[in-house]
Amino acid sequence: MISDPAFATIGDLARAYRDGTASPVEVVESMLERIERLDDRLGAFQAVYAEEARQAARGAEAAIRSGHLIGPFQGIPFALKDIVDLEGRVTAGGHAGWRERVSPVTGTVARRLLASGGVLLGKTKTVEVAMGGWGTNQLMGTPHNPWDANVARTPGGSSSGSGVAVAAGLAAAAVGTDTGGSVRLPAAWCGITGLKVTESQLPADGIIPLSHTLDTPGPMVRGVEGALLMYQVMAGVHPVKSERTWRAGRAAFAGLRRGVDGLRLGGLGPAERTGVDADILALYDQAVDCLRGLGAVVEPFDPPLTFEQMRDGTGVIIGCEGYFHHGAMYEDADAPVDSHCRPRILLGQNVSARDYIAALRRRRRDQARFDEAMNGVDALLSPTVATAAVPVDQVDQSGTPAGFTRAANYLGLCALATPMGLTPRGLPGSLQIMARANDEAMALRVGAAFEAATPSIGVPPMAA
Repeated sequence: MISDPAFATIGDLARAYRDGTASPVEVVESMLERIERLDDRLGAFQAVYAEEARQAARGAEAAIRSGHLIGPFQGIPFALKDIVDLEGRVTAGGHAGWRERVSPVTGTVARRLLASGGVLLGKTKTVEVAMGGWGTNQLMGTPHNPWDANVARTPGGSSSGSGVAVAAGLAAAAVGTDTGGSVRLPAAWCGITGLKVTESQLPADGIIPLSHTLDTPGPMVRGVEGALLMYQVMAGVHPVKSERTWRAGRAAFAGLRRGVDGLRLGGLGPAERTGVDADILALYDQAVDCLRGLGAVVEPFDPPLTFEQMRDGTGVIIGCEGYFHHGAMYEDADAPVDSHCRPRILLGQNVSARDYIAALRRRRRDQARFDEAMNGVDALLSPTVATAAVPVDQVDQSGTPAGFTRAANYLGLCALATPMGLTPRGLPGSLQIMARANDEAMALRVGAAFEAATPSIGVPPMAA
């Protein structure tokens, strides 16, 4: 029995659909009612497809009641970040000049979620062309972080609307994209779970590009099990296979119960702790102690290059490739663009081809060095972001909050962001678990063990 479908996990909803204690029609209707009631203030959605969602929910319910189960994502209400193409629908990419840009195709990840029976509620807001980690958008609107009803705080970007929608109970799940932290930053500041998958693990066709080298779509959900369920759908795992392994607790789902006893985890060394807010550092130290108490061996990890170096290396690649894809628009002085995004894109304007290629080659060398340094280490632990959400009017738009998150993109690794508690101000802190390329199972395993041992952070004040 689900007490409140708005804050149920994907797994909880799927189980309730199967035992008849919840119905897709009722759950979707409750989500649409919440969107109508709350989103004027939250501003998570760019577009809502209410009637189409109702029709899809009726179809999912009829299929489930007749015994035609597609998979665990069947009947799950979800949202798409508005850089993911949906044929015949506007995909604005957070850019005011694209308000009438109709998608000619449907992106593969969107098509897979729909084919698995997911119920699409609508498109969520994004930073313009996904170029920014704070979550702000001057012309299309900045979503309101639901953890502070009085102060407009950073929702995290660039998947800002996706983070707010899931956190506030307006959707059970949402698609984000991550180029330097754009799944994990909003997951962190909005108090939900976000999975940055290994580079090239998921198809990025039908998604407006920022950096074709680094862009990775990923799930934004409540709970680690939900991240795995949605990731499997996005990865093209056959829904019947996913249904069987999920219900039996086998294969990837068995890993969620393995715990961390005996795992070797790398923590922050003294140098990397500098600059982390005291409240976030306290939550991080509690998280490390929790994992130690569960049997993990956690020792400071001495990386061959710093998080700052990896942040800057990522920035060069994003800047060059972002300029390649969108430079002409930002060079046009009359284009209706976000003035905060313009200088970020134009950073690539004066980078030579030689320097760009040198950055890509240096990245490959750094990846090899880092992989060698991780020998004997199962995963790395850090805060997802060094501060709690900050007031929007205090944001330094010349900087980035992606000090910890960009490392996974630079190295081509996977990483999970999961809540680790609330600060004294009642704002979420988030633990980042970074694992080797193609080892999402390890990141999810550590995250599941930590989640099971950690109290829920509850419901955001603006979502109650």
